Amino acid sequence: MSGFIGDWQALVVLVLAGFLPNELWRMLGLWLGGGIDEGSELLIWVRAVATAILAGVIAQILVLPLGALAGVPALLRYGAVAAGLAVFLLARRSIFAGVVAGEVVLVIGQLWWR
Repeated sequence: MSGFIGDWQALVVLVLAGFLPNELWRMLGLWLGGGIDEGSELLIWVRAVATAILAGVIAQILVLPLGALAGVPALLRYGAVAAGLAVFLLARRSIFAGVVAGEVVLVIGQLWWR
């Protein structure tokens, strides 16, 4: 069993240092933001900032990819963005569906391209 899940100490460190601190902030945000109206100016601004950050990350991935992504052909990167945009529009402007579709095209395309 230890061969399947790896070193259990590493998993404990991952949970304690990675998962729990993030969950603390998520629960605090849920508790503090529970009473905020979804159509309020604050949440509209937060949604706009989150969308702008996502757009910036996508632009950086396309123009100046880093690490392993630099080895992915530009045509495949642009195709993944086009597929993500198409799914975004078809899925009633779902950012999640668009991002997942773009990632799937990128991974499958990279596996096929080899």
